[in-house]
Amino acid sequence: MKQAFPLIRLRDRGGWLAGRDGIVVSFFIHRDHTEIAPAIWRAVQAYHHAIPSGSLNWYTSDDGDMVPLDNAGWEHNHKEVIDCLEGGGRTVELRESPSETGGYHVEYYGRLLNSLFHDAPVTTLAFTFPTEYLVEHGVARLRCLVLELARELPFNFGYASFALVSTQGSWAAGDWDITEALLARYPGLDAPHALRFSSILGTRALGPYWLTFLGQPLLGQLGGPDALRNALPFPEVSLLPIEGDRVLVTLDDWPDPIDTQKQAIPPQYRALARLMEPFLFQYEGEELLPYQHDTNRWIRRFL
Repeated sequence: MKQAFPLIRLRDRGGWLAGRDGIVVSFFIHRDHTEIAPAIWRAVQAYHHAIPSGSLNWYTSDDGDMVPLDNAGWEHNHKEVIDCLEGGGRTVELRESPSETGGYHVEYYGRLLNSLFHDAPVTTLAFTFPTEYLVEHGVARLRCLVLELARELPFNFGYASFALVSTQGSWAAGDWDITEALLARYPGLDAPHALRFSSILGTRALGPYWLTFLGQPLLGQLGGPDALRNALPFPEVSLLPIEGDRVLVTLDDWPDPIDTQKQAIPPQYRALARLMEPFLFQYEGEELLPYQHDTNRWIRRFL
C-alpha cells in the first residue's frame, strides 16, 4: 500500500451515516436479467462467502421495508433473482445496517432491455467493501476476488475503485460542500449510483478506474485489446484477457484515490479516458438539471 487512505464519513441532516470510504465493484451487463440469473446468484454467493460472517444482516422486502436477513430472507432473495418466468424488473438490496451506510452491500437491478420505463436499461450488480477489508487482506486478494466475481458475468463494462460507499447513492444526502471538496481533491474517488445508471447507461462507459472491465460491444468499439495496448504503454498497466471476449485493464497496483494535493493525475488514467471519450456516458439535451451537469463534468474529470 503506497499510503493511508483518507477516512471519510458523510452524514445526512439527521446525523445518520450516508457515505463512507471503501471499495466499490460494479458490473453493467447489457443482457435481459432473465438470461443471466444463475450467474448473478453465483456472484452474490461468492461475495457472501468471501466477506466476514455476519456482514450482511438486512434486506429490502417487497413492501420496501428493511427486514432481517435470515434463512427465509436468503430464500426470498434467491427467488427474486432466479424466478424470471414472469419477466419484469428485479431488485435485490442486501445491507450491513438497516438505517446507516455500512461497509458491505449488494445492489442488484435486473433489467429488460426493451423496458419502456428506462431510457437505456442495463442489468447492474454492485458490491462494496470497507477500506478496512483492503488493508487487512491486501490488494492482491481483493483483486483476485473481484476477478472471480467478474468471470461469472457477461459484462460490457465494469470497474473496481476507491469510493464513497453507500447504497442507492445515499452519499448524495451528505453535506454537499464536503462531498464536492472530496471529489475535487480525489479524482480516483468514485461516486457510485448503481440504481441510477442501471436505467440510463446502456452500452456506454463511466470512465477509467483502478480495475476497468471491458466486454462487448464496448471492447470492440474501443478497437480491441491491441488498441488498448497501444494507448496504454505504461509500466503500471496490465491487460488480462478473460474468456468470452472480455478484458481486465489494471491501471495501477492499488486503488489510488489520487490526492491531487500531493500528486498529478497518473497519465494512464488520462490515456484511457481519451480512448473512451466517444463512448462515455453523458446526459444530453438543452435544459439539463444541475445534478446532470455535475455528473457530466465528473465523468469527464480525467479529460
